[in-house]
Order: sequence, then C-alpha cells, then structure tokens
Amino acid sequence: MSADNARAHFGFAKGAVVQEFYVDDDAETTLRDLIEQETGEELVDEDYDDVVDGALIWWRSEDGEVEDLTDLLVDAAGNLDNGGLIWVLTPKAGEDLYVEPFIIAEAAKVAGLSTTSTASLGKRWAGTRLMSRPRK
Repeated sequence: MSADNARAHFGFAKGAVVQEFYVDDDAETTLRDLIEQETGEELVDEDYDDVVDGALIWWRSEDGEVEDLTDLLVDAAGNLDNGGLIWVLTPKAGEDLYVEPFIIAEAAKVAGLSTTSTASLGKRWAGTRLMSRPRK
C-alpha cells in the first residue's frame, strides 16, 4: 500500500494526536508509520492522559468478546476531542485470530459510534472506520 492510499483510507489530519490500543508484536509497523507520516506526530499509547483526535485499535479474536470491544470503544471515544475517527484493525479473513465483522458493528452500535467504511490495510489487516459524535 502506498502512503497516498493509506492517507485516503485513514483520514487523520496533519497534527492529529492518535491514541493506539492493543498494539502487539503482530501489528504492522508500515501502517503505524504511515499514520505518523500522515499526522506528523508519533502515536501515543493507551496510558496517554490528554484528549486525542483519533484512535487506532488493534483487535484480535483472543482479545475478548463483543462486550470487551464495546468497553474499549467507549473508553477510546471518551478520549476524543469533539468527535473524531476510530479505526479498529483486525486480522483479515483467513488469518489467525480473525474477527467477524458483525462483532465490530455490534460493539460500535452499543458504544454509540457509526461505522463509515471498511478497508484492506496492509498485508494482514483489515480496518473498520468509526466516527464518534461531537460533544455538545
């Protein structure tokens, strides 16, 4: 995937602070690097204690059930400054630890998020783009 394609898929603005959750050894560094290039900022970890502009969640079937992902989405959305993007990255179909799309859709709905698109990202990962509602 080229940097231009990833920018079109991710949609994070220059200067955006993106918080990353559940990153592990299997996370594709190419995708992480593309987000950092796109934003001009380093990704911050789940312990970051300030508001952020977006979130990146690496989720695998072993990470939990729908309720666990829902809780994580609520936490991630709670850190967003006036709405923002959340990407849930899961192993592609046929890969170890694959997550059925309905799990992400159900968790997003319960968390009050809207699913806007899906994309094939990198060699092993698929992404679901979620939008949070701006705070009133």
